[in-house]
Amino acid sequence: MAPLLEMRSITKAFPGVKALDQVNLRVREGEIHAICGENGAGKSTLMKVLSGVYAAGSYEGEIVYEGKVANFRSTRDSEACGIIIIHQELALVPLLSIAENIHLGNERGRYGCVNWAEAFQATRELLDKVGLKEAPGTRVETLGVGKQQLVEIAKALSRNVRLLILDEPTAALSETDSQALLDLLLDLKAQGVTSIIITHKLNEVRRVADRVTVIRDGASISTLDAGREAITEDRIVRDMVGRDMSHRYPARERRCGPVAMEVDHWNVWHPEHRDRQVIRDLSMRVHAGEVVGIAGLMGAGRTELAMSLFGRSWGSRITGSVFMHGKPVDTSTVPRAIAAGLAYVTEDRKSLGLILEETIRCNTTMAHLEAVASWGVISGVQETAVAEQYRQAMRIRTPSVFQKVANLSGGNQQKVVLSKWLFTAPEVLILDEPTRGIDVGAKYEIYGIINDLSKAGKGVVMISSELPELLGMCDRIYVMSEGAFVGEVSADEASQELIMSLIVRK
Repeated sequence: MAPLLEMRSITKAFPGVKALDQVNLRVREGEIHAICGENGAGKSTLMKVLSGVYAAGSYEGEIVYEGKVANFRSTRDSEACGIIIIHQELALVPLLSIAENIHLGNERGRYGCVNWAEAFQATRELLDKVGLKEAPGTRVETLGVGKQQLVEIAKALSRNVRLLILDEPTAALSETDSQALLDLLLDLKAQGVTSIIITHKLNEVRRVADRVTVIRDGASISTLDAGREAITEDRIVRDMVGRDMSHRYPARERRCGPVAMEVDHWNVWHPEHRDRQVIRDLSMRVHAGEVVGIAGLMGAGRTELAMSLFGRSWGSRITGSVFMHGKPVDTSTVPRAIAAGLAYVTEDRKSLGLILEETIRCNTTMAHLEAVASWGVISGVQETAVAEQYRQAMRIRTPSVFQKVANLSGGNQQKVVLSKWLFTAPEVLILDEPTRGIDVGAKYEIYGIINDLSKAGKGVVMISSELPELLGMCDRIYVMSEGAFVGEVSADEASQELIMSLIVRK
């Protein structure tokens, strides 16, 4: 049977780098085809070529769609053929309603007037298909990320989609929302919709994908067929990184020094709903050289705890004490928290951790500018030297520290964030979802950096929604539920079952 889509010898170059090199991809009609690879491997670039974001003529090779050579000059051209791409950063207008977003650019009406009755009726039918119960007039800004993903898919269905491309669709979703989205893809498959899904979550690949194409360093490495062979995570990982990774977490000699940070009777109230207490009389300790995990479900208060500790960046009516090496410290503002030896790597690196349109050099030094300045004037030479030092130490894949951070892969962006905070020479580093949205190879490198910090005597607090990650990296794990610690387990006794039982017991 002829494939629905065939991409032949696709080559795409940018100044200083070849993003794609002779990539081949065949997608059968009615299948879910996963594309896997490390950050920067070229997955998203390949899909942008397919969808017309990168117009015909800007790359080498050819696209054959429904048996005919396609030369898409824009996304409008590809959408006219039923190819719809949903990017990781959703393209919705927050202040418009669901109906307005779905029909934006494809309005229903005549003589320049929108027929809202028809638009709302069509929207209801589309929302029923994707399992979204909200009213068509609901503003998108009031929806969670999971529901916004469903609105994007409903929008694609309104354009008679034949080939749906999803770029990291579950990266920012909870486990429940992720499972619902995967179920929807299977339902769409039953209705004849072909899907391409880019994801780092290999358990999702094994659950829904009929075939998997692995891309490494801009080249297509392999295509695995679930109908012919068992697709294992180990096989995918081996093809992605070019080596076996039987040990997902690097070995580390566990060492525990004196208490580096202690938090005593910490209480935080919501900044808007001032009668709602989010953190309840919480106490914790972190030893030098120790990696301490914080486990909990979404909404447990983990990020709120981290942000309130770091300069009271979130919350109101905050009470409690913080001690560093046994001495009370003032962490009431971000500069004071930094001066006390505390650093915080946010879970949202793009919005809160980086200035995307600035260079690696600028981002690396911005939290500690006084170290590269004399008499209030920043030394470009010193800045460059510091950024280059961290580029090499963190193995940031980039031709120059003058590269804009927006052009880096997720894993390399995360290394820039870590570099920024390591330059402040913290005693305790709080890492909030440090490997979210990055591939297994980059994760391993981040784990190695955490181990190096531990070896250097730094205290590390690791917040993660992935229990295997906490079990593989931490010396102790605090279990959090409804703003309070409901348990504390050592690495030797910890298990996923024990942690979940503590959460449920609350």
